Amino acid sequence: MIRMNAHDRKYGTVICGAGIVGLTLARELVRKGHKSIAVIEKEDRAGTHASGRNSGVLHAGIYYSSDTLKARFCAQGNAAMKEFCRKKNLALLESGKVIVAKNPGEVPTVVELHRRAVANGASAKLITEKELASIEPEAKTCETALHSPGTAVVDPKQVVAAMVEDLASTGKVEFFFDTRVIGLGSGRAVDTGRGKFAFELFINAAGAYSDIIAHSHGVGAEYRLLPFKGTYKKIVPARAGMVKGNIYPVPNIKNPFLGVHFTKNTKGELYLGPTAIPAFARENYGLLAGLNGEFPGILYRDAMLFLLNPQFRSLAFEEPKKYISRYFYRSAKELVRRLEPADIEHAEKVGIRPQLVDWKKKQLVMDFMVVRKENCVHVLNSVSPAFTCSMPFAEHVVREYIL
Repeated sequence: MIRMNAHDRKYGTVICGAGIVGLTLARELVRKGHKSIAVIEKEDRAGTHASGRNSGVLHAGIYYSSDTLKARFCAQGNAAMKEFCRKKNLALLESGKVIVAKNPGEVPTVVELHRRAVANGASAKLITEKELASIEPEAKTCETALHSPGTAVVDPKQVVAAMVEDLASTGKVEFFFDTRVIGLGSGRAVDTGRGKFAFELFINAAGAYSDIIAHSHGVGAEYRLLPFKGTYKKIVPARAGMVKGNIYPVPNIKNPFLGVHFTKNTKGELYLGPTAIPAFARENYGLLAGLNGEFPGILYRDAMLFLLNPQFRSLAFEEPKKYISRYFYRSAKELVRRLEPADIEHAEKVGIRPQLVDWKKKQLVMDFMVVRKENCVHVLNSVSPAFTCSMPFAEHVVREYIL
């Protein structure tokens, strides 16, 4: 049963956030024998933000330096999520991915990505232009490309809903939606709009708001989350067959963004995106939608990074251009042989990536981050590929920070 109201209740564990990280943490705690878990969520259902708005791609572990948590958990998480989808009879498109080079200068990065894939236990192969044509006939590359057969696509909303149903059915997890955290403080209770929740253990898995909750507990004062908006477009249905799976560009591996790419979803729709445009609020899904009192502070931090961080400055110059159709089209056209502006149509899909920044260093944080203080565990920077990594990452957090 999913409960909707709380009146000063007490639980062994309270998890703030019903996104994929909060859900998989609850799942792992149940597996470890925990019997009294509350999941509190400010929205009226689970997975409303990043977990339900992402592309659904299960990454294979290609991009990440081998000394990172992302690298440790991506291939394993890919396999675990596929198995979950098969077991639950959820949509799963095992279509693979190709990463293509637009010019000779990108070829060394393709080779480096292959090296990282091998180091991370991901299945990946350098292929010729002829081999690429047999996998993705419309894709084009310079000299070589990287093929990742293990990349797959799921329906993230289906996954989230199945996890909520599983957890609620255990009788050990209660969900409290429409329940916003007001403050954590230093005690053993969290204040919410629906009363206090007393706890023995508190887990902050609040995604875009995780830094605010951490700061209220005296954790991570040197870190700030900055929102980046990911906008998408669609290929018109008549042309959706031009791509079989996923076609990605070579990314700038100094940044955590992968560039505009083609993704065929589980319904057969072909999407283009996302962008990585600096946003001005944590829920700034529209042009002005979601703006609030944080706007001046976020604008200030964006301005400071623009001045002091060359990588951010490059993004700030390049990404907003993609609001203009011809620039977006130009980015997509570089990846395929035939694409006309008329092939692209508007898509309602928009996501926000809450990117953690080390404010002392003025640097984007490239890996997941977990901090424990007393009886509270804070999961920070749970950005892509957090959906893919979520199951083994939850095992890691429980093993290293809770048990």
